[in-house]
Amino acid sequence: MKVLVDENLPPPLARALNALFIGQHEIIHLRERFSAGVKDPEWITVLNREGRWVIISGDRRITRNKAEYTIFRSSRLIGFFLSKGLYKAPFIKQAERILALWEGMEALAERVEGGAMFELPMKSTRIKQLKL
Repeated sequence: MKVLVDENLPPPLARALNALFIGQHEIIHLRERFSAGVKDPEWITVLNREGRWVIISGDRRITRNKAEYTIFRSSRLIGFFLSKGLYKAPFIKQAERILALWEGMEALAERVEGGAMFELPMKSTRIKQLKL
């Protein structure tokens, strides 16, 4: 699976995940492909053209801004957004939770339609789908 870690999360997170899953998944940070400050609609459109990507993000604006939401929902991308508490947690906690939820994320990414959006919880193991 191809995974992009959004720019509101630290690049070392993408590098660590990529090292852990080398040979299984391609995991990159947004800044490896796009310039800093790239607008969400731009990178969403580019990645959508390339096929199915999984996005890990703390940027819940995508789920609330109507234009960005519409572009994402009509794409082939699958979004996993950190819950508010997880986004505010230290880097180590974020990495720990993403790893704890990884198998569930893989399973969801394999079976859902593009444009799906999910919330990664701070404590639970239940990954909930965000409302349409």
